[in-house]
Amino acid sequence: MTTQSQHEAFMRRALDLARRAWGDTHPNPMVGALIVEDGAVVAEGWHLKAGEPHAEINALRALGRKPRPDATLYVTLEPCCTHGRTPPCTDAIVDAGIARVVAGATDPNPAHAGKGYEVLQAGGVEVISGVLAEECSDLNLVFNHMMTTGRPIFAAKSGVTLDGKVATRTGDSKWITGAPARADGHRWRRLFPAIAVGAGTVRADNPRLTARVGDTEWCPWRFVFDGLLRTVTEKSMPAVYTDEFRERTIVVTTPHGGMGYVRKLNTLGVKTWVMPGSSPKVNFGDFRQRCASEGITGVFFEGGAQLLSELLQGRELDYLFVYHAPVLFADEKGKSILRGLRTESLAQAVRLERVKHEVHGDDSLMRGYLKYPEKMFVDEAVFTRKQYGE
Repeated sequence: MTTQSQHEAFMRRALDLARRAWGDTHPNPMVGALIVEDGAVVAEGWHLKAGEPHAEINALRALGRKPRPDATLYVTLEPCCTHGRTPPCTDAIVDAGIARVVAGATDPNPAHAGKGYEVLQAGGVEVISGVLAEECSDLNLVFNHMMTTGRPIFAAKSGVTLDGKVATRTGDSKWITGAPARADGHRWRRLFPAIAVGAGTVRADNPRLTARVGDTEWCPWRFVFDGLLRTVTEKSMPAVYTDEFRERTIVVTTPHGGMGYVRKLNTLGVKTWVMPGSSPKVNFGDFRQRCASEGITGVFFEGGAQLLSELLQGRELDYLFVYHAPVLFADEKGKSILRGLRTESLAQAVRLERVKHEVHGDDSLMRGYLKYPEKMFVDEAVFTRKQYGE
């Protein structure tokens, strides 16, 4: 008889396998699977990328023989029961003669959502679900949001002092957080299909906007929000417009930026999305729809303050990562990353739900889904829009 602690130990191994494809499976979820016989792991597999075999199939193939009659399959996500780009995993599991399936999270895809368990049980397979369900679900933030809302997830990241500042009054910010926290930020960059910043961040920092994990550098889609195309007027063009990854850069702008600058970017190999609008401010709802139509299921926003604040004001920010450093400025003129709301009571505060806490060196990460109040007020006296797209 396998104990709950043993089930959890095997599921943690399956989670480790799933993470081997970190950021590579979009729009599919990351999934890990392993086969256990007589208390020992005899085969392992994970989903590498969309269109290729799922984790369960890879584990069965790795076994290379028919499973023993008492074999158990551990999998981080409910096996699929529909025919998409690959056949249903439930059919393969039943045909292989697996006796028991132990699953982590239930698939949020409405086409599955527990139906896979029913198919397995109808085929004579014992099903145990919900083992480390929270950890297994948390693995697939991007996929889960797309499945449950039909919309790409918009997440933001910031490194702040204990009193919530991202820079001193003079703009000094490198580095508030330590190396372990910054490395973890790159790990999350690697997960999301796209990263986004405003024109002000590009002009001030000239960031590369790649994910550097270990000795490897990977480039997601790189969005630059620049409603007036102020980043194109510089004599020295930003790195994201000239480096080896420039064809992965998309400048999100408006007709107010000037088509001559758009053509200049396109000549360099940089893509442009000219979003309609009566002002130089990009409509985030239109941007989200465009992402969905292009198959971009998640965007990781890293600044600047105006861009993130406008996302928050428009209730368009879904998820937030905040790294807290053991640093205090205690200066009211220090720069904050989010601003512009008129919050007069706790009932009007924006809160995080399903919060996760992690420690990275001396810094701590708090992350979670945003829950907006029923009534939320913008303080136009504090937050003006004199500079679009920063």
